[in-house]
Amino acid sequence: QVQLVESGGGSVQVGRSLTLSCAISGYTFTPYLMGWFRQAPGKEREGVAAIDNHGATKYAASVKGRFTIFRNNAKTTLYLRIDPLEPEDTAVYYCAGQGLRVRAPREYLWLVKQEYNYWGQGTQVTVSS
Repeated sequence: QVQLVESGGGSVQVGRSLTLSCAISGYTFTPYLMGWFRQAPGKEREGVAAIDNHGATKYAASVKGRFTIFRNNAKTTLYLRIDPLEPEDTAVYYCAGQGLRVRAPREYLWLVKQEYNYWGQGTQVTVSS
């Protein structure tokens, strides 16, 4: 079964950088999409970055220019780099992966949480001033 395990969160000062990792295992096919979501206290879980199986990426407008999603060549680890960190980045960050699909999803769906079937347990990022 698919397992996604995040790591790399912590308490970091404003202006610094942070790279989150997600170890991916159990896939028997190549998913069209992998993504990063975050959930701040009292807010809905929101998509912040996604990458498709060709390496194309999509970012939420609120994080564009500061977040970078990438992965290793073997596609066994997904990363999210945040630089620079801002106070509003404080949230639990989740790695997410799609289940089997018959066709690639339209780009406007890439940051929609319902497009994803597998989720990690989350890693907390706290940004302090």
